[in-house]
Amino acid sequence: MNRLLACSALALVAAPLAACGGNYGVRVAYSVPAPIVYDGWYDGYYGPVHDGYWGTDGYFYFRHAEGEGAFTRGDRDHFVRRPPPGPHNFQPIHGQTAPRGPVRAPHYPGGWHDGHR
Repeated sequence: MNRLLACSALALVAAPLAACGGNYGVRVAYSVPAPIVYDGWYDGYYGPVHDGYWGTDGYFYFRHAEGEGAFTRGDRDHFVRRPPPGPHNFQPIHGQTAPRGPVRAPHYPGGWHDGHR
């Protein structure tokens, strides 16, 4: 009886931990060793951009203000690494970012600890 009770208790304790095993696309940054410099072109679609970075997946991630807790992935139609050919309304963007955590920063480059390394 004690053995059955112990096994049941162990199963109840382990069940919530099983939910932690899945990677649901959430990445939280805790520290940044050095700023990441970014350059590109932006058409102004999302409004003013405070800072951002080119993610390891090729998308540009940005924030509108320093205090935002998450970077938003921009569409490839609005952020590009090189000026588009022909007439366009893109403007150059330059800067650097070193967000202080915790902040949601998916696909952040540069070797920082994001909880899933």
